[in-house]
Parts: sequence; structure tokens; C-alpha cells
Amino acid sequence: MINQSKKRVLECLELFAPLGNIRSRTQFGGFSLSADSAMFGLVSDGELYLRANDDNEAHFCRKKMERLIYRKRGMDVHLRYFKVSHDQWSDPQILLRLAKVALKGMRREIESKKNSEALRLKDLPNLTLALERMLWQVGIENSGDLRMQGARRAYLKLCAIKKKNLGINLLMALEGAILGFHEAALPVASRELLTQWFNHQQDQYPLTMH
Repeated sequence: MINQSKKRVLECLELFAPLGNIRSRTQFGGFSLSADSAMFGLVSDGELYLRANDDNEAHFCRKKMERLIYRKRGMDVHLRYFKVSHDQWSDPQILLRLAKVALKGMRREIESKKNSEALRLKDLPNLTLALERMLWQVGIENSGDLRMQGARRAYLKLCAIKKKNLGINLLMALEGAILGFHEAALPVASRELLTQWFNHQQDQYPLTMH
């Protein structure tokens, strides 16, 4: 299988050359494929798998591509890699289009992570230096952390350390910071959902929220 995988890697290096500087190295017991440092594929047991993310996973599923699964400690682990079928491999144009989809998704993911990690909290809409320091106290250190936690969880954590309801305006401000809006310009749909959630929290936990 190792020889088959190495052969497949060499074929991939040639086929995907139009995508950029294609490199390969050992990964997950197989060989990774990357274009200009963006990993978009994996060769394992002689088969090519393309890497998916939130942007394109549904696309690969619609193509009825088989997901890569491996066993870890007796359990199946489903990976975001999708197997290129024999028919897809046999058509270089189709294969190249699929690889472009995978690569575009990974490049967008890399760029998004860079942007998230680069921004301090105080640089987001609505967030002051004082609020940044409050968020640090609850373990939210940068814009990426805030997006991961979400406005609601972040709000509850802030209420917990202050031991009081901090008001719906703060909740809206956190949501606006995540979405890139000034609090007053938050989309109506987001505002309505947050208002419903805020009122529910007050009804459910009246002693802790007041």
C-alpha cells in the first residue's frame, strides 16, 4: 500500500500543478497534499481524499463521495476527508475542479483564522478597553475566542463574575462585535432572537439575572 500511495502522490503532484506549489509530506499514516502551505488533500492506502470544511462539506456529500473513517481506541472517527472515486480520478478536469473546491475552502479557513486571531477585542465594534478586560477575566482573550463562545455564552459568563444582570444592550453589543455591526445597526432578525433569549433567561433565572 505504501508503494501505491507513493505512486498516487506523484500523480497528484503532476495533476494539481496548476493549483500552485504542490508539496507532500507524511500525515495520518499517509501523505498530505498542500498548495502553497494550504493542505487540501490526503493520500492513504493508495486512495486520494480531499479535505472539506464548513464551506464545502455539503458539496462533497452531494457528490456522494465516501468519508474517510479510521478507528481510534475501538471507536470510529469520522474525518473531513472525502474519497475521490475511480470515475472522478479518471477525468482530470472533474478531479481538478474538486481539488479547487477543497483548496479554496482551506484558504478561506486559513484567512479567517488569521483575521480572527489578529484582532484584539477592543478593535471590534462596540467593545471598549474596559469590556475587553472584563472578557479577559472570563477567559475570552481575543476575537476568535469571542466568536467561538458566542454572544449569549459570553454574556452569561460576564453576568456570573459581576453577579448581576448586565442588560440587554451589552448582549446586543457582543453580538454586533461578532457580526461586525454597531449595536444600533444589528440586523432585526438577530435583535429579535436575542431579545427572546434575554427575556427567557430573566424568566427562568429571575434571582440570578436581576
